[in-house]
Amino acid sequence: MTPAQQPPPHARIAADIQRRIADGKLRPGERVPSTRQLARDWNVALATAAKALTLLAREGVVVAEPRVGTVVAQGQRAAKARSATSDVARERVVRAAIEIADAEGLSELTMRAVAERLGVATMSLYRHVESKDNLLVLMVDAAYAEFPLPAEQPAGWRPRLEMSARLQWAAYRAHPWMAGAVPLTRPVASAALLAHSESVIDALQRTGLDPTTRMYVQILTYSYVQGIAAHIELEQRARTATGLTHEEWMSGQEEFLRAVATSSPAFLRHLDELGDFDMDLDRLFEFGLGPLLDGLAKVID
Repeated sequence: MTPAQQPPPHARIAADIQRRIADGKLRPGERVPSTRQLARDWNVALATAAKALTLLAREGVVVAEPRVGTVVAQGQRAAKARSATSDVARERVVRAAIEIADAEGLSELTMRAVAERLGVATMSLYRHVESKDNLLVLMVDAAYAEFPLPAEQPAGWRPRLEMSARLQWAAYRAHPWMAGAVPLTRPVASAALLAHSESVIDALQRTGLDPTTRMYVQILTYSYVQGIAAHIELEQRARTATGLTHEEWMSGQEEFLRAVATSSPAFLRHLDELGDFDMDLDRLFEFGLGPLLDGLAKVID
């Protein structure tokens, strides 16, 4: 975040106090730092510190107690404010985890890495997420939320399956780690994934297919997208490990090509005829989606 994008000082002070309340460091009835103390701690003017406390009071997070000072509020309104603060903290944890997985892959995602990114203690994360598995579910939900199903979904099984496949592909493209986070045989308890399954199954229920066939069609469509998407992260891993792009790596495969020339003459002729071939996963996805749906039409229609 650039300096121009940062919240104003009083908002940052208020957010810090809210985080401390959400983390349990400040409890209902306990005094929050005074205006003078906040001004010293944050190196701001007294007016700025007072503005932060006014903001918190307006939101029902703190109240002024005579002869005591400003304390963390109690009651239903305060509970709602603390809950909202906790939700914001959880979103920060999830976003930090997604940023790590996007940049470095799912294998590098640890609770310690997330904590270091946020500048907090590792154990403090468990106030907002139950476990790493729970964090993974929240990450998948947040990633899919960037590519929501439309409120008005197309009629007919084919437009519905195609829509779902394209949205999932876009999500995998933006977040390649997801292909390795949602195993086919052990489904992740993700509300976002369930919404896609609901959409597809709803359309298939109108076709007259038996339940087993409907399930196979849904799984086959999902696994088609996931299967190609898995290679996005695999290529990222290979590039990180070798420092070479796909094209640079291929240019160094002379020994392999010599072996092909010796043992696989038909494949060698094929490569000669093929010429320069671009392994474009987006084109591969588009190439296969239509024939997949054509094949399913023979079962469904």
